[in-house]
Amino acid sequence: MTNPPVGVPTCYRHPDRETWIRCQRCDTPICPDCMRDAAVGFQCPSCVAEGRKSVRQAKTAYGGVISANPGATSITLIGINVLVWIAIMASGYRDSRLTSWLSLHAASFCQDGDRVLITSRTACEAGFSATWVPGLDDGAWWQVLTASFTHVEPWHILMNMFALWSLGPVVERFLGRARFVALYLVAALGSAFAVYAFAGAYTETVGASGAIFGLLAASLVAAWRIGADLSVFRTTLILAVVISIVPGVSWQGHLGGFVAGGLAAGVLVLAPREQRTVVQVAGLGLIAAICLGGIALMMAGA
Repeated sequence: MTNPPVGVPTCYRHPDRETWIRCQRCDTPICPDCMRDAAVGFQCPSCVAEGRKSVRQAKTAYGGVISANPGATSITLIGINVLVWIAIMASGYRDSRLTSWLSLHAASFCQDGDRVLITSRTACEAGFSATWVPGLDDGAWWQVLTASFTHVEPWHILMNMFALWSLGPVVERFLGRARFVALYLVAALGSAFAVYAFAGAYTETVGASGAIFGLLAASLVAAWRIGADLSVFRTTLILAVVISIVPGVSWQGHLGGFVAGGLAAGVLVLAPREQRTVVQVAGLGLIAAICLGGIALMMAGA
């Protein structure tokens, strides 16, 4: 490899390459591999990187980064729910032990095939075919979130995923992706808290509806914040109440998710511009801590 003749400009990143092209911004010589298209001519990689730092990202009204595709996060959440459902279908459908491990239930129990036995762990594990399924009281804390990604019946997952696809992009559009996910998870925790507090100890609760009710509450709070006509939600709210009182449906999960989602949305949309992100993170963290702490306190007093 030979060096370029003396006096011939060379690329600032590749000194062995001569070039007569210069960056339109800093006038530095750049070779074809380092050329970056600009509005006029070309720029060097350094100027392009510097320019990106100086350009502020577009923000939503509540401080989040505007999502280029507001439906992407909802599709991801739907994908997780569908993958869990497929795993349940493949491992026994209604008899799948995976459901018992992922569903939310306060008390532990012994599962022997399709039978649920209320007995001690020692007696359960003495059986050859029985399996001890831990509940929240036995340290199965993962259930406070996994239950919101678990479904068994096809109609259940279809209804919830349709609702998530309808509401999710709307909420992400005005909150931004990170705040949308945070609110969704906080609503799921609120749903778990209410289920633990008000449902039977051996009741297995599954489904994303608690988190989805949180999205509904967030839509209401955001509409109220901008002074929109809340009467447009009348039919949706009536339908939500009717669904919640249907036998077999967890009204506790729906109520807990709705309240937690509404509180989380209130924190996000009412946070002052000064230190907005700090206030939002602290507020959502407090709601999550109340939900988890409430469960822990009830467990300690049981």
